[in-house]
Amino acid sequence: MKTTLFIFAAFCFLSLGASAQESLKPTQPSLVDFDAYEKLLLEVKEHRKTHLVTLDEFLKMSKEANVIILDTRSDSMYAAKHVAGAVHLNFSDFTQATLAQIIPSQDTKILIYCNNNFENDILYFPTKSATPKVSLSTKKALTLALNIPTYINLYGYGYKNIYELSELIPVYSNPTLFEGTAVEKF
Repeated sequence: MKTTLFIFAAFCFLSLGASAQESLKPTQPSLVDFDAYEKLLLEVKEHRKTHLVTLDEFLKMSKEANVIILDTRSDSMYAAKHVAGAVHLNFSDFTQATLAQIIPSQDTKILIYCNNNFENDILYFPTKSATPKVSLSTKKALTLALNIPTYINLYGYGYKNIYELSELIPVYSNPTLFEGTAVEKF
């Protein structure tokens, strides 16, 4: 019995030592590359300038073949109210594989919008912005629209046929533009 306990204790001691050795190994850097992202951002900035569209252009494009409207807001906001015909993929779920499931061809025309394209509906399209309390350079609020990271990430994943809604649309002037659980049916 003493021999068995001794062997068991020795095994536990050696296991703890191995665990301690594992924790002392150097760690690998994260897969976050800010410099590469910054280079991508500069390329996207130029591309985006020619891919901003009005509501009329957006709606006209949405009726073409091989076009999707992509909503990358949260699951709950999409379910409650979204642009009619929009396909949903939460931005936090973007990977090459999930995008390929939703948009198999990188030639597909992708129309994007976000909360900051709509006004007068703070419940389902709350404006994303930060107003600094003290700012030396500007007193203007910083808008934090989801369109920008969505555009950058789509482009980075190889989708270049992206068009972004450029206008601020009053939600209640055209209720037929939306669908979802919170949209009243007429």
